[in-house]
Amino acid sequence: MEDADIVNLYWERDESAITHTQDKYDRYLTKIALNILSDAEDSRESVNDTYLAAWNSMPPHRPGVLSAYLAKLTRRISIDCFRGRNRAKRRDSQYALSLEELGECVSGGNTTEEIVNVKLLADAIGVYLRLQSPRARTAFLARYYYLDSLKEVAAACGMTEGQTKSLLYRTRVGLKEYLRKEGFDL
Repeated sequence: MEDADIVNLYWERDESAITHTQDKYDRYLTKIALNILSDAEDSRESVNDTYLAAWNSMPPHRPGVLSAYLAKLTRRISIDCFRGRNRAKRRDSQYALSLEELGECVSGGNTTEEIVNVKLLADAIGVYLRLQSPRARTAFLARYYYLDSLKEVAAACGMTEGQTKSLLYRTRVGLKEYLRKEGFDL
C-alpha cells in the first residue's frame, strides 16, 4: 500500500491504517528504536507508542513522507524512554555513543542564549551538510540521526570501518570549524 493511501486511512480514522503501517515500517522503526535503547522490549514498546502517536497526530498532521514522520516519532519516543530509564547511568547504546562523539563539536548546555540559538544551530548544521559530499552526508546522518552503528554506516557507504571513522571525524572537525566561523560559541 502506498504511503499516501495509509495517511488517508489515518485521516478517515480507519484502524487498518495502523496494521498497514506496521506491515510496511515495523522493521525500520524497530531498528531505529534498538539503536537508541539497546533493549528489545523497550524498543517494541517505543514502536507501539509510535503507532499510537501517529494515530493521535493524523489529523491534523498530513505528513508528506510517512517514513520520515514515523522515524521522527520513534526517535523522540525512544530518546524520551532512554532518558527516563538512564537518568543516573548511561548505557552503552548507539544513542549514547553518538552523543559523546558529537559532544566534541556541539555543546549540550542549556543557557537562555543557547536555547534561543537552537534553531539557528540546526539550520547551520543543515547548510554545512549540504556542502559535504553525498558519502559524508550519508555517513553523518546514518550515524547521528538514525544512530546506526559504525559497522552499519561503513556497510551503507561501501567503506571499511576505519575509513568511515576517519570520514566521520573529518566531518565533525569540519562542522566544528564551520560553526565557529558562523559565530557559534562551542
